[in-house]
Amino acid sequence: MPVPAPELGSYKFVEETKENLDWAELVTLDLSKYGTPEGNKELAQFLIKALREKGFFYVKNFNISQDRVNRQFSLGKEFYELPLEEKLKYVPDLDNGKFNGYTPAGRYLIDSTSGLRDRTEIYNIPKFNGHFPHNHPSPVKESLAEVEEFARSLHSEVLDPLHVLLAIALELPEDYFTNIHKYEVKSEDHLRYMKYSRYSPEENAKMTHWVPGHTDLGSFTLLFRQPVAALQIKDHTTGEWKWVKPQDGTLTVNACDALSLLTGGYVKSTIHRVTTPPKDQQHVDRLGLLYFSRPHNDVKLATIQDSPVLQREGYTQNEFEASGNPVPTMEEWTFAKQKWQRTQKVFFDKNHLTATILPGFKEKIYDDDVRTVEVAA
Repeated sequence: MPVPAPELGSYKFVEETKENLDWAELVTLDLSKYGTPEGNKELAQFLIKALREKGFFYVKNFNISQDRVNRQFSLGKEFYELPLEEKLKYVPDLDNGKFNGYTPAGRYLIDSTSGLRDRTEIYNIPKFNGHFPHNHPSPVKESLAEVEEFARSLHSEVLDPLHVLLAIALELPEDYFTNIHKYEVKSEDHLRYMKYSRYSPEENAKMTHWVPGHTDLGSFTLLFRQPVAALQIKDHTTGEWKWVKPQDGTLTVNACDALSLLTGGYVKSTIHRVTTPPKDQQHVDRLGLLYFSRPHNDVKLATIQDSPVLQREGYTQNEFEASGNPVPTMEEWTFAKQKWQRTQKVFFDKNHLTATILPGFKEKIYDDDVRTVEVAA
């Protein structure tokens, strides 16, 4: 049963856009079929097809009520309404790749001529497994038991089934991925409240995108529905950018770098970006609720050699192995990527966007239309 918590203010979602956008055609995985050999076999093939073809998909019937989701949005809203000086007490050492706690807006220069900076705020809450301190401001501190229950439910009700289905699809033991994603073991999973504050139409005209094309660094990212359209994905097959439509009663899920490395690229890490919302939604802020799943810190991100599927299909090396460079652990990978991501920078600095973050891995520019700039070292 959900843990009782203090009363939270209600969260009212904005209306969906009425613009006719070029929506991605994403499939929906129905977890009500999970739990029988026949259902799991069907869902496993459904999952691997979705991962290989699109990388993003919806999940429904995951046994977490909309009321519980709404309470988390309300909690995120109340957090962001705190005075800035209070939120700034919870900023970690961002320049060295730390990320649990508060990341303030304004660290990235978007337009050098006008001095326009980003307006993205992040609050990350790590696992509740004894490996991480939990020093939070009110109202998070007052609702911490409920936050923990919600985070653990995401792990047991969504991530564990997805990891079982992925193992079945790769003809591995069913517990292969759950064994390297145990909640009680140290890993850099986190629940996130994320706020994109609005820009004026004139400011939006100065930007290519709010967040340029990128991939996530972990296993799966879970994104709860919120109606402000801004998320776009790059189709694996055509390379076209498509909008992701908010869909009632679902989670949006995408595959990330760790799964790509572990499968030698058979599961692709999905390229996505956050762009300017349609005109009928540009006057509102965009609040996000997400969960980032990652393997245990000590897991080495080498290509799985035990999968008959990967062997048959020829996916036996990832970028590190192919280049002869050391294969990082998940901890090494996480902090290298986070240090790169959190560095204060000019957002579209070409040198930063193509930096080598570990021997054998160079970042890439994923947007054909990004106006990169040369910044002197």
